[in-house]
Amino acid sequence: MISAIVYDVGRVEHHTIESESDLRAAREAPGTTWVRVSAPTREEEQMVAEAFSLHPLEMEDVRGDVRPKTAEFEGHTFVLVKTVALERGETTFDEEIRTQPTGLFLGSDWLVTVTAEADRVDVVSDVWQSVENQEGRTLKQGPDFAAYRVIDHAVEDYFELLDTVGDTIEEIEEAILSTPDEELIEGLNAVRRDLLSFRKVVWPMREAVGVLARGDAELVSEPTEKFYRDVYDHLVEIVDLTETYRDLTRGTRDIYLNVVSQSTNEVMKRLTVVATIFIPLTFVVGVYGMNFGDHATNLPELTWPYAYPAVVGGMGLVTAILLVHFRREGWL
Repeated sequence: MISAIVYDVGRVEHHTIESESDLRAAREAPGTTWVRVSAPTREEEQMVAEAFSLHPLEMEDVRGDVRPKTAEFEGHTFVLVKTVALERGETTFDEEIRTQPTGLFLGSDWLVTVTAEADRVDVVSDVWQSVENQEGRTLKQGPDFAAYRVIDHAVEDYFELLDTVGDTIEEIEEAILSTPDEELIEGLNAVRRDLLSFRKVVWPMREAVGVLARGDAELVSEPTEKFYRDVYDHLVEIVDLTETYRDLTRGTRDIYLNVVSQSTNEVMKRLTVVATIFIPLTFVVGVYGMNFGDHATNLPELTWPYAYPAVVGGMGLVTAILLVHFRREGWL
């Protein structure tokens, strides 16, 4: 689907796009032209590419799962960004990070945004709607500012995703301290995989925005560069937060292993106490369970009327002494 608007201070015009000539008419109209392409067919991609002289490799990058980047072409600047969202996955964990590439083609007085699929995250549509409603400063600026608004919106979503991931890590850590369970460590591993996927997005995203912030892109005006520098600073912060959360997941995993190890040690300690108590009891039972023949002189104490109560009482006394000792040592 292809939509187009031409805007300037105080006016926004919608253009119906049915052919390449409609695109060229929208491009040549006075003001800033913004063409929005969502889930295009091959014919629509070719039509847009020919109307704005876009390279086929640029459209291929939007369709493919490539890293965010900024590249200079003749007459325009190509910026590939990735939006992120937590969506229910098909694996053992409930949600996983899904990315969607969005291509921004920035000309001197035009902007083309292309998403290969239907928008999962409303970064483009939200800015588009604000222009339609003539809100904010976008109408007073050029296409480079509209591109900044889209990129900034995507970066804001990065912060929201990290907040969700951070809350998940805290919940898992609290659950581990109370009732450690194997499902918790599976959830923690899922978070680690999410952070790894997210890291593969934000690092190249930072470099892509850095090109725009440093003034390397000719079509980004100097007044707009400071806005891109602000986005770049946010991305630096996001990278630091991502590494911090990865460290937290490692620390939480270590906590889980320590809790499990401590629980195992407690079990082994109690088993050791039981085994130690039964060692002298087993010795006594073994001695008096030996068969030395029918002559009582072999075990003269067996003829004593109180032999059995004495042996049982002695065994009970040994058990009591050992229990008192282990309690003083803190094993019970």
